Amino acid sequence: MTTTAYDVVVIGGGSGSQVATAAAEQGLEAAVIEPGPLGGACITRGCIPSKALIHRADVAETVRRAAEFGIDATLESVDYGAFTDAIHDTVYEKAERQADSLEDNEHVTLYRGEGRFVDDHTIAIETADGRDAVAVDGAERGEGDEALEIEGESIVLAVGSRPVVPPIDGLEDVDFLTSDDALFLSDQPDSLVIVGGGYIGVELGYVFGALGTDVSLIGRSEQLVPREDDEISAVVTESLERYCDVYTGYEASDVGSSENGGVIVTAESTDERSDKKNGDGDSEPASVDLEADDLLLATGRRPNTDTLALENTGIETDESGHIKTDARLETAVEGVWALGDIVGEEPYKHAADYETRVVSTNVFDDAASEVDYTAMPHAIFTSPQVASVGRTESELEDDSQEYESATVPFTAAPLGLIRGADDGLVKVLAGPDGEILGCHIAGPDASTLIQEVVVAMDSGSGTVDDVADPVHVHPALSEVIHAAFDELSSRPYSTAPDWQDVA
Repeated sequence: MTTTAYDVVVIGGGSGSQVATAAAEQGLEAAVIEPGPLGGACITRGCIPSKALIHRADVAETVRRAAEFGIDATLESVDYGAFTDAIHDTVYEKAERQADSLEDNEHVTLYRGEGRFVDDHTIAIETADGRDAVAVDGAERGEGDEALEIEGESIVLAVGSRPVVPPIDGLEDVDFLTSDDALFLSDQPDSLVIVGGGYIGVELGYVFGALGTDVSLIGRSEQLVPREDDEISAVVTESLERYCDVYTGYEASDVGSSENGGVIVTAESTDERSDKKNGDGDSEPASVDLEADDLLLATGRRPNTDTLALENTGIETDESGHIKTDARLETAVEGVWALGDIVGEEPYKHAADYETRVVSTNVFDDAASEVDYTAMPHAIFTSPQVASVGRTESELEDDSQEYESATVPFTAAPLGLIRGADDGLVKVLAGPDGEILGCHIAGPDASTLIQEVVVAMDSGSGTVDDVADPVHVHPALSEVIHAAFDELSSRPYSTAPDWQDVA
């Protein structure tokens, strides 16, 4: 049995691999264990390919709306396979460059396989086909019969997550897609049922709907993206109805094959529907049968901790399988750290990158740095875009926390009015002393506009005046942020646009 010792071992080739390169910069020896493409889910199965698809959907939507701005344009066709091929090539070339970068680093060894704990600091590496791996030197890997175990003084767990497959009756007898599968289809579905009204479901619903697929979207809650502030959820739900047949307050209970080779999904109401009316004044049915060519499950993700053989260690997990850590991201085993989706606090790539910095400073500088998610933003790339940071109004009310709120439409910014952002809004929540408690945006470029609020919360005094005081460019969309924060500002004179005159 060959055992190689490293200063740092990282299991997972996504954000966690940055800890290995940081170790190399310190002159330490590091190892990265990853069975698949480098870059994690974000590069090849998540953020990047999905946003590339969304960009195509945005272009299609721009063409459709051209007449609103006096431009004669029509969308004749969509070459779906051509752009999914282009997206695939782009993201996998990126993954290959990241692998090459690690392999070229003389202080980093890349192992192509899955890591499983033998004990608290010893890891066995197994290749994807189930054979034991052998030590690699950049030329050979995953071949041979000699079993390999490696040891790490510090070990970082960053194995990510995978799509949840829910327990729906009949699912084992039909073909279905997950979010991983849906990003690189060769052919665009003519019709599609999406189960799941969260971030992934609404983004893919927008993509396929805007590109011309007949989409039915099922969400368990009464509004889509229910974790967002209620006003934002309402905007998203209404906007998705332009692209999909939306069934909120329903849960998929059964699936089966249709006569034409597609699927039929039965969705049951999550409450009593007999007295509930839809937008046309008709009673909503207690169940619906939805038929389509394809079924897409977008019901969340689960941590890949079950691949690590944690039973051989003292590492603890919660009921959902997420690894328990302290505020420094160290597990119950000294010298073993965790970050990213397997921690589960903030399941976003930018959060994992932030956690990587925290872990790196703690491992290499013994800094006792602790995570702080107070100003952790996130975005949803529908139309309109959504971006949020901090707490929602319902969360504040549930905690009986005193607050003030201001909501302004996107037409508060002249450019918002020009761009026809009639359904956009900015909502600010602040404490009695002006502390920013939350900000929620739905509108063009929301994912960019949120950043000045994040900076104010993270590096300034964190008050509404930190956003309202600086001069904002005119005419720019950032003026809508200025207008919303000016509503709650303590400044004696306003310089924000009078949005009530233009809304």
